[in-house]
Amino acid sequence: MRLLAVGMCAAALVGVLAAPAAAEPGGLAAFGAAPGWALKDTGTDARFRGLAAVNRSTAWVSGSQGKVLRTVDGGRTWGDVSPPGAAGLELRDIEAFDARRAVALSIGEGEDSRVWRTEDGGAGWTEAFRNPDPKAFYDCLTFFDPAHGLAVSDPVDGKFRILSTADGGRSWRVLPSAGMPDALPGEAGFAASGQCLVSAGPADVWLATGGGASARVLHSADRGLTWSAADSAVPAGDPAKGVFGLAFRDRAHGLAVGGDYRTGQASPRAGAVSADAGRTWRPSDAPPPGYRSGVAWVPYTRTVALAVGPTGTDVTLDAGRSWRPLAPGSFDTVDCTADLACWAAGEKGRVARLEPGGRG
Repeated sequence: MRLLAVGMCAAALVGVLAAPAAAEPGGLAAFGAAPGWALKDTGTDARFRGLAAVNRSTAWVSGSQGKVLRTVDGGRTWGDVSPPGAAGLELRDIEAFDARRAVALSIGEGEDSRVWRTEDGGAGWTEAFRNPDPKAFYDCLTFFDPAHGLAVSDPVDGKFRILSTADGGRSWRVLPSAGMPDALPGEAGFAASGQCLVSAGPADVWLATGGGASARVLHSADRGLTWSAADSAVPAGDPAKGVFGLAFRDRAHGLAVGGDYRTGQASPRAGAVSADAGRTWRPSDAPPPGYRSGVAWVPYTRTVALAVGPTGTDVTLDAGRSWRPLAPGSFDTVDCTADLACWAAGEKGRVARLEPGGRG
């Protein structure tokens, strides 16, 4: 959106986070060393809104100054693998398939919106797409599998624009707009965490919006050809308000977080949940206490997820119905992996992994 452009071991993580709330009158610390963010020194002050966690060892981050960093040793060291020619651009999203293959998106009007692709761990990049339309502004990427992916632009001629690849990001084409509902006046996506466009399974994808009279979640079950729209229950009605991040643990169960990104502004009803593939949403009974831009399910649980924002991290143990503080510290985005590593990234080069006793 234009306004935003200007390890812990597996058993311990699930045990500590997923234990029933009723059994922990003293909070998470009642179950031993409370989990928190352990900061990893990246050696830069870039702001990382793009994050692709592969596993406990490997993660990619992307952000301001055209930066892309990669670690393959759990964050002990980071390599600067930024695409050549990206300096000065905002790389707000990155999707990685392993330690060698990744696709990164820069945002902005016209030619500032670009897609890069690497197959050698960032040693070399190919610019796969450069937006030729001055009216388009791409916000987020998602991939269904290593071959098929989508990117979304803010509305062009009254409709969100969808870019599609079927060859792992080597080539891209704009999808027909006939199956896309009309955008609301002022409606757009937020390029805040790489989570305004997310997918689950081989064909389902969801798009989060804000800025219009209502904050909506659009859903497609056919890889972006046709879409339906639903009110998210997160307040909007202002260019700074709406849904900033989505997460689906399967094609039915989703979480939405957002609020008002302006510092010091209240963000009531900053969380919502869906159990029907995003057809309907209801507000969290106890939402996050402030604006949140990123959200991620903890794998192998049906009820545990994390939400992050500039004022802290929250955890839900009941699938988004209620949230409570987990850790202080500012982060923009969060991602969890199949081997139960949760990573977060944000301002001033901050990247962290969730570990016992972390204080980041």
